[in-house]
Amino acid sequence: MTSASLAERLDGLLFFPVTAYGPDGALDLEIYRAHIRAGIDAGAGAVFACCGTGEFHALTPEEFHDCVAVAVEEAAGRVPVVAGAGYGTALAIQFAKLAERAGADGLLAMPPYLVVADQEGLIRHYSALAGATDLDIIVYQRDNAVLSPDSVARLAKVPGIIGLKDGIGDLDLMQRVVSAVRANAPDEGFRYFNGLPTAELTGLAYRGIGVTLYSSAVFCFVPEVALAFHKALMTGDDATVNRLLDGFYRPLVELRNQGRGYAVSLVKAGVRLRGLDVGEVRPPLSEPSPAHVKELAELIERGMTLVREGDADGDGVADGDADGDGDGNGRRDGEAR
Repeated sequence: MTSASLAERLDGLLFFPVTAYGPDGALDLEIYRAHIRAGIDAGAGAVFACCGTGEFHALTPEEFHDCVAVAVEEAAGRVPVVAGAGYGTALAIQFAKLAERAGADGLLAMPPYLVVADQEGLIRHYSALAGATDLDIIVYQRDNAVLSPDSVARLAKVPGIIGLKDGIGDLDLMQRVVSAVRANAPDEGFRYFNGLPTAELTGLAYRGIGVTLYSSAVFCFVPEVALAFHKALMTGDDATVNRLLDGFYRPLVELRNQGRGYAVSLVKAGVRLRGLDVGEVRPPLSEPSPAHVKELAELIERGMTLVREGDADGDGVADGDADGDGDGNGRRDGEAR
């Protein structure tokens, strides 16, 4: 653990691991541990445990605690661990306390369950969550929890709320959010995250308004491609960005859009294709069709080929080297972790 705040420590490629289950559907913590370890060793900048890709909705409180604890053990202070927390305010607080007990560094506050609240209700919800825990909180806006620029500026002043993860994709709204926070809470060090499924597809657009942090589900199953893309996006190598978008990410998104729940189940299928049996998704999600899994396997190979071609041209990125400096640690020299 370092003395730096979570907001200061969040950098690089953000890893949203899947949750591993055995053949009987029960939690498999050893496989989960291996998955976490592989992601950190590959160069993840942070671990977001038990969030959307990690099937937060399908976990019991006990399973949630155990998964977060394993992630904390494997991170061992090298990178921060952020845990999901959601449902109504009372349950979100319970999950926050479980995450705190397990040693997490922060929370990703998922949208409240089912209800569509007004702005004042959302502010009350997130403020109550922040007031109930010492963990720093990133608010995840999507679906039934969409915040106005004024509401985000108000939340940016709430102690413990350090950022906004956007799962809406409305760039006009995001630009107004960034402007409102800059004007009304300029000293808060508020952070922004692209939280769209397969966030790389919109990476160039978000970079244009100053949002460079993003969640990468692709990192779960083909970190080589995710790292090469991240390096290119951060260094302004737009030729490589576009090559990977055209050859890998756009086809992946088109495949993802062919099935409900594929933002999770297709990722788990990809992890299995790369040799780690993390099991199937839990209900109410279902598995992708065999034809789509075959298509995913072909896409993975195509992505790997694109990375190898980039390496041959001298513009690739070494395995586990998210920042491209050749030291294999995925972080800039001197960066606090």
